[in-house]
Amino acid sequence: MEERTCLECGETLKGRSDQKYCDDQCRSAYNNRKFGDSYNLIRRINHTLKKNRKILEDLNPDGKITIPDKLLIKKGFDFNYHTHTFTNRNRQTYYFCYEQGYLKLESNKYLLVRKDD
Repeated sequence: MEERTCLECGETLKGRSDQKYCDDQCRSAYNNRKFGDSYNLIRRINHTLKKNRKILEDLNPDGKITIPDKLLIKKGFDFNYHTHTFTNRNRQTYYFCYEQGYLKLESNKYLLVRKDD
């Protein structure tokens, strides 16, 4: 019979034939190492998207407002991250963080909007 070893520490496994780890600590350590980098990237992106959404929501309590770009920048808004875009008939592209959106206007201003379903 082939000797089975823990995927994390290499200890000989005793017990179930489908066992991969010697204990919960090794299972956790293996999965954290294996998936940590990709999960951390996703976690950072999601954090940025949620932060952007919160900034837009706080600055736009009534659903539509025009503000200077400096205000978004001061609050830490990251223009590189958004969930989706919408282009209207006038070929203006709105960028959205979930239901909160913005449109770049002239003179360094932004129109903030909220899409209600």
